Amino acid sequence: MKDILDKFIKYMGSVRKLSDNTVESYGRDLRQYIEYIKSKNILSFKNTNKTTIITYLLYLQKNGRATSTISRNLASIRAFYQYLASERMIDRDPTVDLESPKVEKKLPVILSSKEVELLLDQPDLNNSKGIRDKSMLELLYATGIRVSELVSLDFDDINIELGYIKCSKNNDRERIIPVGTIALDIMGRYICDIRPGLIKNKSEKSLYVNYKGERLTRQGFWKIIKGYKNKAKINKDITPHTLRHSFAAHLIENGADLKSVQEMLGHSDISTTQVYTQVTRSRIKEVYNKAHPRA
Repeated sequence: MKDILDKFIKYMGSVRKLSDNTVESYGRDLRQYIEYIKSKNILSFKNTNKTTIITYLLYLQKNGRATSTISRNLASIRAFYQYLASERMIDRDPTVDLESPKVEKKLPVILSSKEVELLLDQPDLNNSKGIRDKSMLELLYATGIRVSELVSLDFDDINIELGYIKCSKNNDRERIIPVGTIALDIMGRYICDIRPGLIKNKSEKSLYVNYKGERLTRQGFWKIIKGYKNKAKINKDITPHTLRHSFAAHLIENGADLKSVQEMLGHSDISTTQVYTQVTRSRIKEVYNKAHPRA
């Protein structure tokens, strides 16, 4: 079973060219599923069926897993069985006609303009770490790129003179995203004054590096933003993705068209971008209820 799973993981990464995060998620979900069916003395995928999968999903529910987690697990299992069927390792795909549990769509957490300003003002510009961190935070809010894209940026992806960055989604479609003057100014300071002192190897391509002179990781950035969130005393559940959400919502709030925002975010489907119109509508209603004397 493990060998088959390893082949599937390799296929999803090298053939389907899914992101590392998605492939990791598939692997994690499917290892848990395999562990479960083995506990039921099922030692071949040929001996599983729709009932096996439904029973597993009920098991997850019984153990307090969120509907979104169960839905994601089913998506992983479905992709796996589709692969098995295409490779003729099973006679029939048991996930056909198996419905996903309905997930209540939660609106993303959005920071107000004042909260964004407060968060971005936290790094101490009197030291190298503060300048690097300020540059990363400003760039995230200026462009709306994902954190995985931020830490994947190379030095050559930046054009400060023309004011843009090059960003590739899963090393596939390249996006050219404009960068505002504030983000460009602090990035220029980081590149000229800080980065040369951090890198240990002159051939290092990474734009943002840690104190070992190596590419900063997503986990490393997570700790950084969590620290500044606590320092700013913002009472919202801020994640590295929050600045991306805030970027999109603030653009739409200020009149940007959906198609342009979709392009900048790198969404393949505009319906994904439309969630931010719901956010702005809910905020408008909130402002109305607070401000109108007869609301």
